[in-house]
Amino acid sequence: MGIFQSIKMALRSIKSNKLRSVLTMLGIIIGVSSVIVLVSMAQGSTTNVQNQINQLGTNLLTVNTFGSQLSLTEDKIAKLSSLNGVKTVSPVVSGRVSVKKDRTSAQVSLNATNAAYSTVRNINVSQGRFLTDLDIEFRQKIAVLGATTAQTFFGTDNPVGQFIQVDGTSFKVVGVLASKGSSLGSSGDDVVIVPLSTGERLVKNTNINTVYLQGKSQDQLDFVMAEVQAKMASMFPNNTDQFTVMNQKDLMDTMSSVTNTMTMMLGGIAGISLLVGGIGIMNIMLVSVSERTKEIGIRKAIGAKRRDVMLQFLIEAAVLSSMGGIIGILFGLGLGKILSSALNMTVTNSTSVIVMAFLFSVVVGVVFGVFPANKASKLNPIQALRYE
Repeated sequence: MGIFQSIKMALRSIKSNKLRSVLTMLGIIIGVSSVIVLVSMAQGSTTNVQNQINQLGTNLLTVNTFGSQLSLTEDKIAKLSSLNGVKTVSPVVSGRVSVKKDRTSAQVSLNATNAAYSTVRNINVSQGRFLTDLDIEFRQKIAVLGATTAQTFFGTDNPVGQFIQVDGTSFKVVGVLASKGSSLGSSGDDVVIVPLSTGERLVKNTNINTVYLQGKSQDQLDFVMAEVQAKMASMFPNNTDQFTVMNQKDLMDTMSSVTNTMTMMLGGIAGISLLVGGIGIMNIMLVSVSERTKEIGIRKAIGAKRRDVMLQFLIEAAVLSSMGGIIGILFGLGLGKILSSALNMTVTNSTSVIVMAFLFSVVVGVVFGVFPANKASKLNPIQALRYE
């Protein structure tokens, strides 16, 4: 008997026992859909984390020092900017300030920095302009607002050209940042950015403890990081444990490693349900062998070989698991879209994961179908014909 005839017989058998076939496939359906949904959610969270890290800046190195004794003065920052592979440098002084506009007031994060900050931190301006070198040189009392800050104090009005009170000092708004959302737990939209020279007086702090450096290329970032660490060690020889140099790429690699481990763990958990589905297939196939003992005896009596009987039951198990896999894929994709819309989650569907889940379901069905098929093929034709 040809393979197509065996497939027809398998489909006929499944069709004649619809409820039993559906219950048999249910384990495979749940297993495949679970693998697709859980892995897609994990990959979506990985994409989110990578996007958030990319929002921090491009080819970014962050230098932090601790304590006023290790303040990064203008000449030290100049030494860092002169290193090979460093494209630009942006020092930052941060603090919390009280911002007021008419009757609206709120505590807002303040960043005092230079004109290179927008390039280093990958910031875009939606209205007006960003800081310039002249603003820093002439200690201009101007401010660039984050998207949330602009919304809080001006609503739908255009803030550019208007004034706000920052700790009692009047500042002219010259720009509004494009929304960036939250990045690693901190919002980049609830902020006021002012010139470094002005901000130092505003927060009464002239100690620069944070400097952002942008490398010329991603490939040289590790080399640039080593250069920066060596230069910092030479500038602070007795305080090498009082500063840190963080590499954006290292952070991304660490987060990717964590999320990849989570993806594998979730995929493994979902894969267990596929194995349970395979056990269900084996149980149903054993029942099917018992029910069709006489049929097997007739087939053997008229010349069917052992491999023909075994192939028939293996094909039936493969068809059951394949149909369960296809339904599971459709169900998993649909459930992923529902979760993405309902919970505002990022769900990233991967073709390779879908294909692997389907192939695994087929393999599980065939593997767990071997024992029933082998049992059926070993039946003695005379005893099988006498079976009632």
